[in-house]
Amino acid sequence: MYKNSKLISEKLERRIVHGLSCEWRAALYMLEPEFRIRMRIPLFCLSDMKKRLGFWSTEKREISLSRSFVLNHPWDSVREVLLHEMAHQFAIEVLNARDESAHGPKFKEACHLLRANPKASGNYKTMRDAVSEGSSDSEDRIMLRIQKLMALAESPNRHEADAAMAKSRELIKKYNINLLQNNQSRNYKTIFIGTPSLRHFREEYHLADLLITFYFVQGIWVPAYVVSKGKMGKVLEISGTPKNLKIAEYVYKFVKHFISSRWKDYNKGKGYNRYRKTDFAVGIISGFRQKLEKQDRDGKVSKSCSLVEVNDPRLHAYFGYRYPHTKRLTRRSSMQHDEIIADGMAVGSKMVISKGIAEFSPDKPLLLGRSGAALNVK
Repeated sequence: MYKNSKLISEKLERRIVHGLSCEWRAALYMLEPEFRIRMRIPLFCLSDMKKRLGFWSTEKREISLSRSFVLNHPWDSVREVLLHEMAHQFAIEVLNARDESAHGPKFKEACHLLRANPKASGNYKTMRDAVSEGSSDSEDRIMLRIQKLMALAESPNRHEADAAMAKSRELIKKYNINLLQNNQSRNYKTIFIGTPSLRHFREEYHLADLLITFYFVQGIWVPAYVVSKGKMGKVLEISGTPKNLKIAEYVYKFVKHFISSRWKDYNKGKGYNRYRKTDFAVGIISGFRQKLEKQDRDGKVSKSCSLVEVNDPRLHAYFGYRYPHTKRLTRRSSMQHDEIIADGMAVGSKMVISKGIAEFSPDKPLLLGRSGAALNVK
């Protein structure tokens, strides 16, 4: 038993180290060609560091990450630390920062060019940790009020539930209007939504667009390593204020959970395949989207809020800096089942975002759980 567990652990670690090299290569494309060709791939390893999340060794030409950190945090946090150490490599080997302190001006320049977090080391929090732990007292009070409204949205009375959800959306919009009108600092963060995968079904793209349209975040599909498959796939990455990210992530999880539970009931005795589940899910998301649009038109999210366009130029600038080269793709399906989509829309039109899953909780680690149970590595 112990020998088998050890083999699984060693195989998982090899898969992770390969993932670090894949992410390193992907990060090169943030750089201009003149810098890209001067970067040489280093060695990668996991080590038992206790006071550091990662370390760049100039002598060994090696990037090492804390084994405990990597095995107990989601992949977006792992990648964030990797980019920080890659910036140290860039500062030394490209910008010739050997005579500077470790986090001197050339290191900061390297972080800027690589879109790396200069604080992703030591005792500093990763972006995901900062999002999950909350922010100022005033923002925490807003989150508490939103949670209370979500509790009211569990009411069996459909009109009361819809009213509570509309009120929570109004509170979220007022928060964002105040940020703009008072020109407050925003402290934007970026996290993965969902997990990296080689393939995403059509409903994932519809859900991503719903979050971007109604929940005050910007999003993009980015390359990301899929540990269980040992290959690069992609994942939705969203940016915004910590509070908006926390709400958007909750809505994402809630909708996914809602789809799974309703599909199980809908498909009982029918035997539809996975593609029909996609049709049903797209219908649910479309029906819910129409419901939100109707709430806005009818003034259920108060007219004082509805009339104000929440367009954050700072967030657009932050997003443009992080992703300088983007393109828009359109996905269509010629094999969809219109009747199942219509049934999904009817269900989605009645969906209410309420309390019901672990409220505003961070994602679980993607690699090893706290109990030490490993991923299924083939």
